[in-house]
Amino acid sequence: MNILSLAQLVPILQLSIGPVILISGVGLLLLTLTNRFGRMLDRARLLNRDLAAVPPSPDIGEIRTQIAILLLRAKILRLSITLGAITVLLAGVLMLLLFLGALMHLEIAAVIIGVYCAAILSLIGSVLAFIRDMNLSLKAVRLEVKL
Repeated sequence: MNILSLAQLVPILQLSIGPVILISGVGLLLLTLTNRFGRMLDRARLLNRDLAAVPPSPDIGEIRTQIAILLLRAKILRLSITLGAITVLLAGVLMLLLFLGALMHLEIAAVIIGVYCAAILSLIGSVLAFIRDMNLSLKAVRLEVKL
């Protein structure tokens, strides 16, 4: 194994800046998603307590519908968070592959391209699930304010 000189190492470090920025951006997205997830679970628990305390009335159906929407949102947010975490994992693998490929002079461009594409597809899936959650939350608000 050859030791790389500083002049050879700098371009590799420059290449790894992209995945680091991706990790930083996805980290902020994950922070938003986990906050939404926590607030949504708190709201579901509160509605469930209300449901147990309310005597039988027409409002029970609306509360149950809201709880059902919240449970669906929980599944969607879990998917979005999982895909975001996979994106971060793949970005880490991408940086590792860049360094190993340069250090050991491996021709792994196809693997690097595949991992990069998988990371971006995972990010796209996470954002699409987030958009779906936003639409469902609007549906729940419409139910609550009866519009």
